[in-house]
Amino acid sequence: MITAIILFLVTIGSIAFHFWTPWWWTEVASNWGNIDDTIILTFWVTGTVFVAVCLFTAYCVWKFRYKEDRKADYEPESPRLEWFLTILTTLGVCALLAPGLIVWNKYVTVPEDAVDIEVMGQQWYWNYRLPGEDGILGLTDVRNITDDNPFGINLDDPNGVDDILIQAEDLHIPLGQSVKMNLRSIDVLHDFYIPQFRAKMDMVPGTVTYYWFTTTRTGNFDILCMEYCGTGHYAMRGRVQVDKIEDYNEWLTEQYTFEEMMASVNKTDLIQIALNKKEGK
Repeated sequence: MITAIILFLVTIGSIAFHFWTPWWWTEVASNWGNIDDTIILTFWVTGTVFVAVCLFTAYCVWKFRYKEDRKADYEPESPRLEWFLTILTTLGVCALLAPGLIVWNKYVTVPEDAVDIEVMGQQWYWNYRLPGEDGILGLTDVRNITDDNPFGINLDDPNGVDDILIQAEDLHIPLGQSVKMNLRSIDVLHDFYIPQFRAKMDMVPGTVTYYWFTTTRTGNFDILCMEYCGTGHYAMRGRVQVDKIEDYNEWLTEQYTFEEMMASVNKTDLIQIALNKKEGK
């Protein structure tokens, strides 16, 4: 009897928690309506099955509890019932998988007007690279990676000269602009995750993964690594600032290009570059 009551209370508590949980979906990314719909559909289907199974189990524990004057009753196996449940379960899984595949296709189908941003993950911080005035990211090669060239940009590629390098925890992106995040890692597995955008993807050494999103409001949001990457994993954090276009452009003009980085051999050069930018030179 106690077991049946506990199962019943766990079921009711699980339902209450999911309806009144403080952790719910955000309204930061506009193009994830389909993801939300799929999550809600999955929640209702699996939630209904969960409640039915738990309540049935609680009922069986109570109904067929031990009694001294009653012998155990055994039912023969039913191949028909087993086939029915197997087919029903298979159809249910396929029905849940289908909308997920549709949503995934949209998740990785990048709009033509999306702006490229490259994220480089390494133990235990983030670096970012944005295209310069030509709008094209330069070619890279891991064999080119050095302290002065953290992205491994090909020195012979003219498209990489004006690339903007962000070696800081904070990344700025424009409001309302579709953004494609190109994800790379130079050491171990990482996972670039922005919880408020419901956007995450593994970063695998030797390959480039990606996803895209469009923001709907300004704000400052967390960046986390969701793949254990060593002893400093907990500290691999950052912030993404969503700016209005005029604020974003102003921030962009204050950043250093790859050419400026390579030309700078000491702090004095960097200070002079910063002063020139401020004076509009």
